[in-house]
Amino acid sequence: MPSIITSLQAITAAVMVVLAALPAQAQQEFPFGLEMTLDAPPQPGSKRIPSLEIGDNGEVRLELWCKGGKGQFSVAGNTVIFVPGPLEPRDCPAARAALDDALVAALTEASTWTRQGDVVTLQGAQPLRFRLNTN
Repeated sequence: MPSIITSLQAITAAVMVVLAALPAQAQQEFPFGLEMTLDAPPQPGSKRIPSLEIGDNGEVRLELWCKGGKGQFSVAGNTVIFVPGPLEPRDCPAARAALDDALVAALTEASTWTRQGDVVTLQGAQPLRFRLNTN
């Protein structure tokens, strides 16, 4: 009997080690098929806040502070790659156009992502926090 108890103790210990290595909260799914809005205030003189509409296959429709365009997300585990497409030139103030370009650059630099409830954070040189549009 001692060998069975010893084996069970070893298995229990191994399971506890594996569980301890996991994050405290299980990773939620990447928000494919959903729209999310940047957690940022609108720019002076505008009510727009950048949003990403992510398709089921990672295709993205971007609506930024001024410009709009398309792109593609690829996700494997907590790794994320964003490849932007061309942005539609719109009649924008230069400052807003520069913010749009900086946001696209930050999306491109993001390498990992996390999700806690309705908040998705893309981690890169500049973390980007988005809220899922659940209404």
